[in-house]
Amino acid sequence: MPDGGEPTQAEMELGAVLAALADQHRRRVILTLLAEPDGTERTCSSFGLPVSKATLTHHFRTLRAAGLIRQVNRGNSNMAQLRRADLAARFPGLIELLAAELGR
Repeated sequence: MPDGGEPTQAEMELGAVLAALADQHRRRVILTLLAEPDGTERTCSSFGLPVSKATLTHHFRTLRAAGLIRQVNRGNSNMAQLRRADLAARFPGLIELLAAELGR
């Protein structure tokens, strides 16, 4: 994995992606980012997940390790960004399935 901690597009595994999406909190993060314009970056705390800081860190680490998000250090905070293009290229149709859950 590159320094950012996420796998390259070729290293992304469907099992890891599906396991990450199985959790309702992690899926909420992805659906929220999917509803935003491509390239949107948000802090981990901006999603308002009802979990402890340690659990929040675990959820974002899981999303990053699966390749669903990229985390960019912006000084005093890490910003999460959906890897939309990589997901669409590696798993055709996945973005559309997730968008359907949003009612799009």
